[in-house]
Amino acid sequence: MRRPLAGLITGVLLLVTAACDSSGNSASPGGSGSGGTTTVKVGLIPIVDVAPLYLGQRKGIFAKHGLKLEMSPAQGGAAIVPGVVSGQFQFGFSNVTSLMIAETNNVPVQAVVNGIASTGVQGKDFGALTVKEDSAVRTAKDLEGKKVAINTLKNINETAVRASVSKAGGDPDQVEFVELAFDQMPAALDGGRIDAAMVVEPALATVKSQGGREIASPFVDIAPGLTIAMYFTSTRYAEQNPDVVKKFRDATEESLAYADSHPDEVREIVTTYTKISPDVLEQVTLPKWPAEANRDSIMDLMKLGYEDGLFKTSPNLEQLLP
Repeated sequence: MRRPLAGLITGVLLLVTAACDSSGNSASPGGSGSGGTTTVKVGLIPIVDVAPLYLGQRKGIFAKHGLKLEMSPAQGGAAIVPGVVSGQFQFGFSNVTSLMIAETNNVPVQAVVNGIASTGVQGKDFGALTVKEDSAVRTAKDLEGKKVAINTLKNINETAVRASVSKAGGDPDQVEFVELAFDQMPAALDGGRIDAAMVVEPALATVKSQGGREIASPFVDIAPGLTIAMYFTSTRYAEQNPDVVKKFRDATEESLAYADSHPDEVREIVTTYTKISPDVLEQVTLPKWPAEANRDSIMDLMKLGYEDGLFKTSPNLEQLLP
């Protein structure tokens, strides 16, 4: 059984202490601008998943709800959680596993609104386990003894890869996982520094453009229509600013619906915050952006995470989810 993210949680709690003043109030609650508009900082990963927020900002959806977003990039949800809890960000985007890890360690986070979901289609998802074109690896079982890149160790993508290896009849404990940012994975794979990479868009399209092959759809292997990530805030911010949280939820839901029905605009907005060429962009597989989280799929993810040793106790989903 693997060790939980004790170091991350310790860092989160230290940040919480440092970010509060003597009265216990968050040092960065978000401020109001002219015309009653509230500016909120949002911690995001620069991937296709968060396109609805950029699109919603451009289309005036957030402005209509009285909000202005300031986006800050991060490598993964595990890095965004401490930023939200400390008050560096008012909202953040994180995979559900990171949020469940935080909840079981009494880190005060609260999911606000859905983020993204898998397409649920094998070989046609926005995330995939990939290898070089000439690799001898044909299935996830062949990854035993191989070096596989994931963006954050002991988190959702490690659980997903382990699920695919197990499903293919392999032993996931024999896989060597290495941490690497998504945008660095295509070059590392092409250069032979890793044997496989669990990538999401737009890095997946880049890998394909280099001749890379998909050998599994790990998110689909976990559960059909898996809810992968959500937008969240700290419980303190939610208690002190319920009106802002409601505005963010409403604006995000509207932005998710807009993105789901305007794929061409999604592809274009992605070029404004990622390094992706127009020809590669055409190959990008978009995720699903449903308004509601798939709780059954989150239960499946929770069970796998528990088996992987990510949680000391079962997460309280009633308390965590909106």
